[in-house]
Amino acid sequence: MTETLSATIPLRRWQGDRGTYHLVTVTGDEAEAIATHAALHRMEFGKQRGFGSVKVVATIGETEWKTSVFPIKLDDMSRQTKNWTLLVSKKVMRAEDLAEGDEVSVKLELL
Repeated sequence: MTETLSATIPLRRWQGDRGTYHLVTVTGDEAEAIATHAALHRMEFGKQRGFGSVKVVATIGETEWKTSVFPIKLDDMSRQTKNWTLLVSKKVMRAEDLAEGDEVSVKLELL
């Protein structure tokens, strides 16, 4: 069973040691749905995927690609909040004419 989520999220830039990356961070109800999907996957297969990731088919505009979303734990007043990060490649950014700060409509099909 696959589940599809949609959200409009700002595109952020992150500067790492090995380069610059662009990403969107999934929060709220959508993040909870991804976490539930990941938990069910662990129960069914007895293990989690690398780094706790979840396979997805991501769609931004007319561009669709297979990738993964990765969990990020943020400490929010002594309780753990789990958000999920989707990296957006330069290829996708060029195809959809995206820039840092743009509000991006993202569709994620959880696999």
